[in-house]
Amino acid sequence: MIETIDIAGNEHIGVYCRAFDDVVFVPLDAPDRFIEVIREHLSVPVVKTTIQGCSIIGSLLVGNNHGFIVSGMATPAEIAVLQEYRDVLLLERGMNAAGNIILANDDFAVIHPDMPDRLAEEIAAFLDVPALMMPIGGIPTVGMTAVATTRGILLPPRASYQEIETIEEYTELPVGTGTVNMGTNLIGTGLIANNFGYVAGSATSGYELGRIEEVFGFVE
Repeated sequence: MIETIDIAGNEHIGVYCRAFDDVVFVPLDAPDRFIEVIREHLSVPVVKTTIQGCSIIGSLLVGNNHGFIVSGMATPAEIAVLQEYRDVLLLERGMNAAGNIILANDDFAVIHPDMPDRLAEEIAAFLDVPALMMPIGGIPTVGMTAVATTRGILLPPRASYQEIETIEEYTELPVGTGTVNMGTNLIGTGLIANNFGYVAGSATSGYELGRIEEVFGFVE
């Protein structure tokens, strides 16, 4: 059974956590029960940390199986924790909330359309994927608008046909639409997922869970 959970009463679990195929990063004050659920359903080690001293790890960290991209304000100790798993690229410029402005998996990266071209090219080269400079559903903070894993991509219902078609050009993975937490279009705020499983925010309905399972291929 897939559980829906919150973190300290907050259903926006994707703001505070970031999942990959080999590790999940959670805040230092994440409750033991929360960690148990994450470990059980995503089947990877759970590491407690901060990014730039904050608990909003999901907003400040992104990446794929090639590397991590993180706010340039991350401390040396925080960077060292990330480097135990793969190389790290720091966003040193004003637009540095990596988890908010980049959506990435091993096939592509969707990047905030206002990102400087040279930095977008650096991000694409580091992650070893093509870069798509566009909003999703008219929202430029693409990292919180959608969720992309090595199993599929879940976009909000407001995503345009052209946006969906563009993403489908760069991947053979399933691309679908849905919401979390009773209609929230910012899917990344309420869903953490990897190749092995997912956990959604506590307000997510059964219908929304069904769409998540369908798109990511977790239907039994």
